Amino acid sequence: MERAIIFFDGVCNLCNASVQFVIKRDVKDYFMFSALQNEHAKQHLMEFKISALDSNTILLLENGKLYTRSTAALRIVRQLSGLWPLCYGLIVIPAFIRDAFYKMISKYRYKIWGRSETCMIPSPELKAKFL
Repeated sequence: MERAIIFFDGVCNLCNASVQFVIKRDVKDYFMFSALQNEHAKQHLMEFKISALDSNTILLLENGKLYTRSTAALRIVRQLSGLWPLCYGLIVIPAFIRDAFYKMISKYRYKIWGRSETCMIPSPELKAKFL
């Protein structure tokens, strides 16, 4: 099984909490993670002509295709345990509507949830999930 990679803002507290949320519910061990600030993300995203440092969204690389914003988030919850995959039904809402809400949250994420000075450092048990 090819694992999907979630690229996230490593200094964003909301993003770090979201990564922890996914890790707890990723019982199939489907996801790997990379902070947008690290070299791996920069190299990986160059082929998609995306600057990791200018990205203001969560990115999901799955089966060779890159997903952004609400589409990435919905594709992520589809793989989680529990009732979370039911949220994938929201994919029927046009992306421009879903993304409007996503962009609003993204714009204020530092004001509401704050930011860290450094990227999250995974525990030794979780280190294998991070690139």
